[in-house]
Amino acid sequence: MSMKISTRQVDGVTVLDLSGRITLGEGSVQLRNAVRELLGKGSKDILLNLADVNYIDSSGIGELVSAFTAARNQGGELKLLKLTKKVHDLLQITKLYTVFDIKDDEAQAIAAFSKA
Repeated sequence: MSMKISTRQVDGVTVLDLSGRITLGEGSVQLRNAVRELLGKGSKDILLNLADVNYIDSSGIGELVSAFTAARNQGGELKLLKLTKKVHDLLQITKLYTVFDIKDDEAQAIAAFSKA
């Protein structure tokens, strides 16, 4: 199953609703391209909704870190929303849980972005 990405705007924050698997190859490339495109257009605040992501491999983790870094370097923020148990556990194991700003509620996540 490949990954699907849909994009929407909520109060100046770009929400990427991801579903499927973020894995080496198509999934991680799709994520990279989507984030780079948003940053290129000037969308600096990005929220990745991972509620429907059932699997992330090491390449996918690398892509999340890369997207986070790219947003930060552009003066923006990238946050994660609604992790599944599997993804949550993976971020705990890799110690990345402390790097990302992770929210369970979309309204709280949107409010957490610092508005310029």
